[in-house]
Amino acid sequence: MVEYRIDRRSGVATYVQIVQQTKQALRLGLLRPGDKLPTAREVVEATAINPNTVLKAYRELEREGLVEARRGLGTFVRKSLNTTPADSPLRAELAAWADRARSAGLERDDVAALFTSVLDQHFPHDQHDHGKGDMT
Repeated sequence: MVEYRIDRRSGVATYVQIVQQTKQALRLGLLRPGDKLPTAREVVEATAINPNTVLKAYRELEREGLVEARRGLGTFVRKSLNTTPADSPLRAELAAWADRARSAGLERDDVAALFTSVLDQHFPHDQHDHGKGDMT
């Protein structure tokens, strides 16, 4: 089951963080079709956010066809975004790179900026709009 981590200082709306983290779990294969998402109550207890925020995120995921709400049962994954499993060699290479970046004294924001610039160079936004899926 996915555990949401809310960063109140990020400037990203809380419901968007839930949507992004759910999509990341789907991409990494941590969530698969048929898996149940935590209930709104469980998310509220773990994160101290408003239940309506959780429901808004789940409605967005449902609108995108990724999950479905089953009355009285919960919200379940309908579709996977998994193209690169969590144990991919690419993940190991990226983890090693992140270790080198940290050893070189880079901060998290420095690494994010560097990675984003390379990502934008290799995956232009016009590809993003017509490609495999949403990068958010």
